[in-house]
Amino acid sequence: MLETRGHLMDSGVLARVLDDVLAYGGDYRIDRLDVGRAHEDESYARIVVSAEDDQTLVRLLMRLQGHGVNQVDPGTALLREAERDGVFPDDFYSTTNLETVVRIDETWVPVEQPEMDCGLVVFGGRVRTVPVSDVRAGDVVVCGASGVKVVLPLREHSTTDGSFEFMSSAVSSEKPQSLLLRQIAEQMREVKSEGGKILWVAGPAVVHTGAAPAMVALVEAGYVDVVFAGNALATHDIEAALYGTSLGVDLAAGKGVEHGHEHHIRAINAIRKAGSIADAVRQGVLTSGVMHSLVTSQKPFVLVGSVRDDGPLPDVHTDVIAGQRAMRAQLPGVGFAIMVATMLHSIATGNLLPASVPLVCVDINPATVTKLSDRGSSQAVGIVTDIGLFLEGLARELVPGFVAG
Repeated sequence: MLETRGHLMDSGVLARVLDDVLAYGGDYRIDRLDVGRAHEDESYARIVVSAEDDQTLVRLLMRLQGHGVNQVDPGTALLREAERDGVFPDDFYSTTNLETVVRIDETWVPVEQPEMDCGLVVFGGRVRTVPVSDVRAGDVVVCGASGVKVVLPLREHSTTDGSFEFMSSAVSSEKPQSLLLRQIAEQMREVKSEGGKILWVAGPAVVHTGAAPAMVALVEAGYVDVVFAGNALATHDIEAALYGTSLGVDLAAGKGVEHGHEHHIRAINAIRKAGSIADAVRQGVLTSGVMHSLVTSQKPFVLVGSVRDDGPLPDVHTDVIAGQRAMRAQLPGVGFAIMVATMLHSIATGNLLPASVPLVCVDINPATVTKLSDRGSSQAVGIVTDIGLFLEGLARELVPGFVAG
């Protein structure tokens, strides 16, 4: 017996739940359906679900929990010890990024830092998400679907107050950009006033489009607390600082320069010679740009590379598992995430974030935010626009006196 409550009809949740039951080869019977009368009223459904075998039923129950559907009587959690490093028990509970609680004996324990596609490890009366690569033999792992509940984030429904509805916005290039900028700026101010951190995930288009000065202004004004990126953003930002080019194109004149194709690798070499980006700043080798402002403002950054990277810079994590761990270490306290012009890093970060963290994805390509949402980051708001114009507009909203170069 399962139950769910919320805005089941207008959000389409109930339809998706029933579709998933059939897709997993199960069957259902709706025992009770109370539909809210007013727009702000929640609905309630009680559903009996069945499947041909226990294994299929457990997988189905885990799937439905992603929609906020829980067992009426979930019982207590089934716990097993991992037998080997890097291997969960066969029937481990596979997590969502939604707020989750686990019943240990008679106590409901909240899961720390919810993250999708992990397992749940119990230690000292606490429960945390652990990726399969980090589980160790002897760890106590939650198995099956009993004793686990998930909670859907609250969904805004009224727009009469002009509030920014993070859970209901669609991807579009036709929305009023000035209004969205003001709403995002206001949300960022609120997060900072509450002591939260603002996470940025950024691609090299920040530099290519000439928007690095706007990003620097945002860092110096305190609206950038941590940055996730790849080798490319840092490399081309440093190239611009040392040579005035990005990908060999003069950022002032907008045209290629002689031997410009060498500039990025020469920039990498200069930083490698200095030892690190921070060392290059201390030595006076790097005196401007986004990376310079992050170092001088003492804001952390995590750079994770790929097989296509040149160099790479000495600060880049070339072991992706180590990179994931470094990214996870920066997530506590993040109250807002903004992702600009980077599909792969945006998706990777979205997979690490709890669903409770508001997320804005800005890209000239609408497929970027669509893919992000498709991979589980349902809280993503997509803005389709030029990155340079967006960052300059945001800087004007947040940084008094900012003037685009």
